[in-house]
Parts: sequence; structure tokens; C-alpha cells
Amino acid sequence: MHTLYSLCYWLGNTPLGSAIHNSTWMFPVIETVHLFGVVVLVGSASVLDLRLMGVAFKDYTVSRLAARFLPWIWAGFAVQVITGGLLFASEATKMYGSGVFRVKMLMIAAAGINALVFHFLAYRSVGTWERDPVAPLSVRLAGVISVLLWFGIVGAGRWIAYS
Repeated sequence: MHTLYSLCYWLGNTPLGSAIHNSTWMFPVIETVHLFGVVVLVGSASVLDLRLMGVAFKDYTVSRLAARFLPWIWAGFAVQVITGGLLFASEATKMYGSGVFRVKMLMIAAAGINALVFHFLAYRSVGTWERDPVAPLSVRLAGVISVLLWFGIVGAGRWIAYS
């Protein structure tokens, strides 16, 4: 048996994984909190991304929006990690075989890489361009990639239920 599958099988059969899977109400409650986390994370990230793309919020500096929305982004992400881990534990072997789940995880990794690249490259010079109504191409591209990835992640998350 494949080691990763064995780990998924073990996780799904832990008392926590089994409790969530066998409960009438635990999975729906956790999934609802997961969806609230999606709203907070993707909504807040979208505000910042729309500013980076020069589409909206042009009257606000990027630094000001980042200071206001990054705590919400991180809070939403924390909710996603916790609730996503719980949901995964309840269906680990099903997720092991799900191509859609794998695509979702790859998009999450890509979103993280996009954020890191933006933060360590483009954001270092934010003081030189943040007041411009149209940011440099690399900044706009980071915003577009972020929006596409997060909306793709949400779509894949919904698609998992039907795959």
C-alpha cells in the first residue's frame, strides 16, 4: 500500500476523522465555517488585488490597504487551514484519489508562491509606485494571478463535492 494512502487511511480512521465523518452535523458546521473563511480570505485579498491591478480603490495607497486587509487575509487563511484540515481528516482517502483536490492544493501552493514573489520583489519598492493609479506591470500581473488563483481555488473546492 502506498505510504501517502496509508497516512490518509490512518487519518480518516482517527477518532477525530471518524467523528466528523459519522456525525450528522459536524461536517456541515465545519464546512460552513470553512465557507465563511473563504469569504473573509478571498474578499479581503480581492480588495488588495483590485488595487494592485489598478481597477479599484485608486484613492488608497497600497500600503494603507495592505495594513487594513492583510490581518483579515491571514485570519481567513487560518480559518481555512484549520477547517480544511478537519474536513480533509473526515474524507482523507476520498481526497487522496481526487484529481480536483490535487488541483486545488496546487493552486493554493501557487497562490502562496505568487504572494511570496510579490512581497519579496515588487512590494519592496512600494513607496515608489503605490500612489500611481496604474502600478507597474509586475504588480498588476501579481494581482491578476492572485485573483485567478483564489477564484480557481474556490471553484475547485466546490467541484470536489461533485467529483
